[in-house]
Amino acid sequence: MKLVEVRRCAVLFLEPTENIRFSLGAVLSGGDGLLRHSGWQAIAPHLEDGCVEIEEWMAVLLGRLSPSRWIPWQESGGSYEEVLALIQKGLIVAAVDLPGMEHFRRSDERVRAADWWPLAAACAIRGRWSDVDSAADMERNGTNTVAGLLKTLGNPMPEQVIEPDLYLSRVEPDVFDHLLRRRVTCRNFSGQQLETATFARMMERVFAATHVEEPAPGLRFLKRSSPSGGGFHATDAYILVQRVDGVAPGLYRYLPESHALSRIGGEQSETQQLAMQMVAGQHWFANAPVIVALVATYRRSFWKYRNHSKAHRALILDGGHLSQTLYLSATDLGMGAFVTAAINEKQIETMFSLDPLEKGVIAVCGFGHRADAMAITEFDPGGAVWPAMDG
Repeated sequence: MKLVEVRRCAVLFLEPTENIRFSLGAVLSGGDGLLRHSGWQAIAPHLEDGCVEIEEWMAVLLGRLSPSRWIPWQESGGSYEEVLALIQKGLIVAAVDLPGMEHFRRSDERVRAADWWPLAAACAIRGRWSDVDSAADMERNGTNTVAGLLKTLGNPMPEQVIEPDLYLSRVEPDVFDHLLRRRVTCRNFSGQQLETATFARMMERVFAATHVEEPAPGLRFLKRSSPSGGGFHATDAYILVQRVDGVAPGLYRYLPESHALSRIGGEQSETQQLAMQMVAGQHWFANAPVIVALVATYRRSFWKYRNHSKAHRALILDGGHLSQTLYLSATDLGMGAFVTAAINEKQIETMFSLDPLEKGVIAVCGFGHRADAMAITEFDPGGAVWPAMDG
């Protein structure tokens, strides 16, 4: 295999690691019974999993290379075998396509073209879940109840008590105040179909563009019912429809300017399985008739906020704004809603054919009619929701 010019990947962080395992021999020899092995982990967002284990000499060699300047591999300070080993891990990029390793260079180029702030890129890609069942994990480690949380984690550290200096007056709650109090995360969805008109009204309220301006070709500013960094509204709704009158079950992308749906793939019969994958096994959310993945198109925002330390944070805030508008709208229409960040991003990317370097799943939310009885506990200490339903 012939090497020519090389450079380091665009974004790279090195983390010292420590692996600990129990050893009976260490106990018998008078130690604490634990064997510790130090190592290194390279965090690079252009890699599929966002990281790879490396050896100490690799960390030293990577530190000598420039991410911006191509040099002959002979000037890298490493041997042919050492440089090739790092190319095979994707951390050194070759200027020419090498068999089986072309994808590393192309992924690295996509990271460079996206104008990421490096720390945000590493966080976004490295933090993705795959095939996680968070509900089963909580049951297994005993953190699915308050008693279990305290037994497993102990009492949280008490926070400082701050004495008030000025008490503010309270007013009699009005219609909007009562609406806010009924905004309770729903964990008990019924199996009822959602009416077409209700579904359409929810999508229009939360995700539709009420106004669009295009001052230059390709530069579009949208007005929605929620705020967005720079007015770009880079977050779109990718939908799993399970039970909506007049809409075939399946995957869709919502088009905010035309208030329309674009089908992704064919009709889906196993929507419950897809829903469980999306919400990482949280079965209390998976029964919602409509589940929405909030997906950020990074370039739409990073076109202006290039290599900006706040750009990715603003996209996360956009997801929060949209989800809370969804909560209010659903509550106003007598329905329940949820939002969760405990999601399997990798499975969602596969469902909707998303490139994680270009489009990131921020959160998953959903809405629909509540069940008649509360089988799973909801945090409604004021009794704003369930007593009214029981009556």
